[in-house]
Amino acid sequence: MDDLDRCARDLRALPPSCGPVRLVAVDGHAGSGKSTFAARLATALAVAGESAPVLHLDDLASHEEYFAWTDRLLTQVIGPLAHGGTARYTPYDWKARRFAGPRALEPAPVVLVEGVGAGRAVLRPHLARLLWMERDPGDSWLRGRRRDGIGLSAFWDSWTAAETRHFLADPSRPFADALVKELPEGYLVLPGPSATAPKNQIIT
Repeated sequence: MDDLDRCARDLRALPPSCGPVRLVAVDGHAGSGKSTFAARLATALAVAGESAPVLHLDDLASHEEYFAWTDRLLTQVIGPLAHGGTARYTPYDWKARRFAGPRALEPAPVVLVEGVGAGRAVLRPHLARLLWMERDPGDSWLRGRRRDGIGLSAFWDSWTAAETRHFLADPSRPFADALVKELPEGYLVLPGPSATAPKNQIIT
């Protein structure tokens, strides 16, 4: 069994954290590989035809609010899921620069939330597990810039400044249960700072 399958098995065994749902965050720097990892983890989580939906925080952010999406996530997604209901959120269209019509997110045994800031302090009480993509910010941002092309250079300049401010004020990595390293083939999942800290140690 490789680390991705082992991670999926461990997540399925966790107690629910948000109503009947095990809400699992995949956090890390922009360009660190969160979306790809979340998609592969969702596939590994699918058992007997049971899907593991992935919520992308890019759908809740916007050009004007890179990180001010907390209220939308709490009211549109976490609130309904906590009561066993279907969440309905309004995804943002980054090309049209407006929010689109509502999209349904059904409760499932495991729901993945991927995006920068998915492990922020206000969300952690609702999480069953916080996974951090272990990649240097400079390397991550370079990958993202290469992926998006020179046409989005100004956006990346603005984004990296905002992301730096966010993680300085509200870091996620110190609270991660696991660190995910991308390998040439597959992933290595290691215990995170939260899992390895002494029980009487306060993580800051």
